[in-house]
Amino acid sequence: MAACPAILIAAPASGQGKTTVTAALARLHARQGHKVRVFKCGPDFLDPYWLSLASGAPVYQLDLWMTGEVDCRSRLTAAAQEADLILVEGVMGLFDGTPSAADLARRFGLHVLAVVDASAMAGTFGAMAFGLQHYQSDLPWAGVLANRVAGEGHADMLRDSLNKPQDWLGALMRNPALVLPERHLGLTVASEVPDALARLDAAAEALADTPLGRMTLDDLQRWSTGFLPVEDGQAHTAPQLLRGKVIAVARDAAFCFIYTANLDCLQAMGAELRFFSPLANEALPACDALWLPGGYPELHADTIAAATRTRSSIEQHIATGRPVWAECGGMMVLLDTLLTVDGQSHTQWGLLPGVVSMHQRLAALGPQQLTLPSGTLRGHTFHFSTTATTMQAVTRTAPPDTAVANGAGEALWQQGSVRASYFHAWFPSSPATVAELFSVSAGEAAC
Repeated sequence: MAACPAILIAAPASGQGKTTVTAALARLHARQGHKVRVFKCGPDFLDPYWLSLASGAPVYQLDLWMTGEVDCRSRLTAAAQEADLILVEGVMGLFDGTPSAADLARRFGLHVLAVVDASAMAGTFGAMAFGLQHYQSDLPWAGVLANRVAGEGHADMLRDSLNKPQDWLGALMRNPALVLPERHLGLTVASEVPDALARLDAAAEALADTPLGRMTLDDLQRWSTGFLPVEDGQAHTAPQLLRGKVIAVARDAAFCFIYTANLDCLQAMGAELRFFSPLANEALPACDALWLPGGYPELHADTIAAATRTRSSIEQHIATGRPVWAECGGMMVLLDTLLTVDGQSHTQWGLLPGVVSMHQRLAALGPQQLTLPSGTLRGHTFHFSTTATTMQAVTRTAPPDTAVANGAGEALWQQGSVRASYFHAWFPSSPATVAELFSVSAGEAAC
């Protein structure tokens, strides 16, 4: 058994400051030379950029459904064997979703640190903390941190409202310098924020003035958890189904929704990865298959339209029948036209027929699974656009524990060697299906 202090940073709702606190705590200890490993609960591409910058290490997702209990246990145990501190950022509210962040905490003994935006409350803060701690039985508990506090007097009222004084882990004052910038899909990617590290340092220094921030590694041992290794026969080893294949992966500010675990999975299956940037108008590198991941093509529509070198090389790739997996934003750029929310029309690459329209509100959100002849991939959907196309869906994704989508899931479109969908896949959930996505038969290529 491997043991390590392990804290799940949760909140009563989204927007309370979980990412800021998690990143601040990671940065505080990383600056002290401690080895911190951070995970993100649930499907999320954006928060991990900040958490990775703060900790100096890759960030992986934990989700009892999408990634599975065995995968979660394996990653936590490996982290406990090498880290001084494990942090897990929750998703939405502590009890939101099935499974929830609370379910993850109870399954693995992660001690819950609740972050509460206390900017508009006083005595109710204590009721909120009590409810979060006791709503479900046997929830490992660390304490509560007040965020966006007006001043010391306000902090005193919040602390005094708690039933147990030892639950008080401090207060972060309201400070614009600690706010992480956002846009329509969530946080702005850290690499696009020039002062990202300075913001994290400011947050770490603010946290250092709280009881939580003053805790040493010895103090944190009170929240130590033992993680059992995955039993023999449960561990998943990726089969070498992509050995000898070269997969090109678009990666830049427009194509940044990439799980680190997905890259690991492709390499574990034997693939060689070659990255290129459509925004830099780079030609597709020599490859057997292409992955166009999601991201923010709508923010770079004109630059993408002008990337004629990239477009031409992808067109040639498709013409030779080599496979393409285009995921959400990666699918959008292949269509004829992108309509932005301000009514502007942007010509895209025109390699698939269709028009994609951006909207102010979410068009789809939630866990989904894609079943193909080789198996079932788990993942999720999260997008603000809709697509009108003459292509017919060859199948659709389905919600968890649903055999068929009944027309409600995301379409999987196929034209020739191109497969495209709004669905974001978690590759380790079914390596055999991943191999199918990156392998197209001669018959399919001729469609």
